[in-house]
Amino acid sequence: MTDEHALLELIDVSKAYAGPADAEAPAVLRGLSLTVRAGESLAVVGPSGCGKSTLLNIIGTLDRPTTGQVLLDGRDLAAMDDNALARLRSRQIGFVFQLHHLLPQCTILENVLLPTLAAGDASPGRADRARELLDRVGLSHRLGYRPGQLSGGERQRAAVVRALINAPKLLLADEPTGSLDRASAANLGDLLAELNRDEAVTLIVVTHSGELAGRMARRLVLRDGRLAPADGEK
Repeated sequence: MTDEHALLELIDVSKAYAGPADAEAPAVLRGLSLTVRAGESLAVVGPSGCGKSTLLNIIGTLDRPTTGQVLLDGRDLAAMDDNALARLRSRQIGFVFQLHHLLPQCTILENVLLPTLAAGDASPGRADRARELLDRVGLSHRLGYRPGQLSGGERQRAAVVRALINAPKLLLADEPTGSLDRASAANLGDLLAELNRDEAVTLIVVTHSGELAGRMARRLVLRDGRLAPADGEK
């Protein structure tokens, strides 16, 4: 039975990748279940290679589970074709990665507005929202700069704004502070927590950083393909 108040539900999700011929496919996720409510913030921690990025890719519809269901806002993602998933992803899910993936030839404002083109909404209102968000994260004086002219922390803040430009319901961050120095990482953690609260966006962060994980309302550890409360959590 699904939780009618959940934004995201994973039900008995498994993921295995094909191995060599006649070899059993190694399972990365094993019967994993998860419920995330709208507006919640969640950190998933665990050692390298445990499947955290695989989990995030499945939640973000960049990959499909081998078995199990993924429901976003009550919609069964497995029942949607690739085109429908692409439309949903562009409108309802924002991504922030360890590397910012900003286009070097475009200005920061142009980079932020790129997802509006994919979503088919390049209205003036989106440009206004981009400027407002960039001002909010302290980049109003960098609109015409290119990524190579910004610090690592500034580039990652711009990447966060790009992820939020279409007002997604769900923001996914994969090691967003992994390439930053301590001060920049702390600032980005503050920003993500603030945006989770003020933008009412549901936030799921995959991270090795205990400091960043500690900023989230709930923390889970991925171990042996399943999720369990992190130490000290109930």
